Amino acid sequence: MELRHLRYFIAVAEEGSLTVAAEKRLHTAQPSLSRQIRDLEYEVGVELMSRSVHGIELTAAGKAFLDHARLALTQAEAAKEAARRAAQPAKPSFALGCLTGKEIEWLPEAMRILHDELSNIEVTVFSQNSPDLADALIRGRLDAAFMRPEERADDLIYRGVITEPFVVVFPSDHRLAGHDAIDLREIVGETFIIPSKTAPTSRAVIEDYLKRSGLAIVPAREVDNITHAISMIASTGAVALLPAYSNILLPWSVTSRPIRGDAPTIDLVVGYNKANRSPILKLFLSRIDDLSAQMSSRGRKAP
Repeated sequence: MELRHLRYFIAVAEEGSLTVAAEKRLHTAQPSLSRQIRDLEYEVGVELMSRSVHGIELTAAGKAFLDHARLALTQAEAAKEAARRAAQPAKPSFALGCLTGKEIEWLPEAMRILHDELSNIEVTVFSQNSPDLADALIRGRLDAAFMRPEERADDLIYRGVITEPFVVVFPSDHRLAGHDAIDLREIVGETFIIPSKTAPTSRAVIEDYLKRSGLAIVPAREVDNITHAISMIASTGAVALLPAYSNILLPWSVTSRPIRGDAPTIDLVVGYNKANRSPILKLFLSRIDDLSAQMSSRGRKAP
């Protein structure tokens, strides 16, 4: 059994179609992919997928195999990354991830901490969605990341750094722009947008808040990241609930107001892999509480 067999199987399982997996994910011919899946099933000794006119469905054996296949690929990627990093020159390095948009606030201070302690360190920075950051941490491509706490990431440990409220964001010429705070009832009937599954933590918080409100606010569109949300608000006149840090990204044509009453909140954490024994990571984590206190104090002083 080869790693490519696992990659092929996972692609077909996730797409639910041999044709789609072959063309869009694997860029190979469908007959060749079918043969690879048959070879895998022969080696495993059981049928992993059932084929019908409706597509591909996993058998009970296939569902059990899928979890282990994903884990095996993840471990293989982590081993490869560890070997590559071990082969690098002796200059110490640190790979830091940041939730898109958050780097404006947190990256300067994080870099200061690292360079104050280790002037010769080489720091690489990546800006991504939180699920992608979690995946990179699991695979050993990042040492630490400012992110949302993601579910189904048992290999990761989270250190809380700040909790922030959601605010209502809308065009600057919106009828609500004259209000100091927005009651959720005032956006009933508005075109409401919500994060897609690329931001599952934010989406879950918003969905739970809307459900608890009992109001008929139904998302009309999905957005993939905070810049996408701001662009949609400016161009379509839509309304959204976004974490308060979005204020530093807003153009003149978009504004925000706090939510009246008990606003939903979301945590920003520093995530890292519990298997990472990097002394640089240990040093960085030892300064997280100071960093959090400093950034929280700065937020309270902001107008």
